[in-house]
Amino acid sequence: MSQRTPDLDVVVPAYNEEARLGATLRALADHLATLPVDARVTVVDNGSVDRSAEVVDEVAELSPDNVALRLIGCARQGKGAAVRRGILAGTARWRGFCDADLSTPPQVLTDVVAHLERGAPVVIGSRRAPGASYVVPQPLVRRFGSSTFRMLTRPLVGQVADTQCGFKFFSAEAAEQVFRRVTVNGFAFDVEVLAVAHRLGLPVVEVPVRWTDQAGSSFHVWSHGRRVLSEVAAVRASLARMS
Repeated sequence: MSQRTPDLDVVVPAYNEEARLGATLRALADHLATLPVDARVTVVDNGSVDRSAEVVDEVAELSPDNVALRLIGCARQGKGAAVRRGILAGTARWRGFCDADLSTPPQVLTDVVAHLERGAPVVIGSRRAPGASYVVPQPLVRRFGSSTFRMLTRPLVGQVADTQCGFKFFSAEAAEQVFRRVTVNGFAFDVEVLAVAHRLGLPVVEVPVRWTDQAGSSFHVWSHGRRVLSEVAAVRASLARMS
């Protein structure tokens, strides 16, 4: 890709993702190559001790002409910290992030870019928007936890139906406004992103996705429930300070 500023920055947070990062980056690059944009995929290494960095280098060597790949580090632990680092290090007019497991297929980027191009400030993947479906459904216990979490956080995010799909994109202005205010690094990070956007009056477009639940999630309802409650309380406190 040329040295001009990209149209789209895609951030991928990674912690010991050697096993699946290569396939994710190739799938992203292959689909981005079909779009009329210059794109940059930034992998944010969150302290990995495996070959994640080498995988990025290997895929970068074969990336399409309109797609650049780069690796940056983030010393602070947690998905929120890694995504915030990547988004604020971006320079594109559109910026966003997806998870390293790519539970949301990259083809959704076609609809995302179309909405951004029409001026939407926030566009997110949604498993609950009309037309969404599950290729591989979540286990029952995860569905129960997700339902409880939605009820708990609904007052913070307005009418957004799905806060936790790891596929969220923003105009550059919205990205700067939101991510300079986000403080949570853990499981409630996605909620805080949308809660801040809601507090700032930024409309959110939900794009339906075909979701594939991936094995290996670090989240466990019973063991992490107390931490999630603590993080949601921290989000509420942070929003109160914005008032």
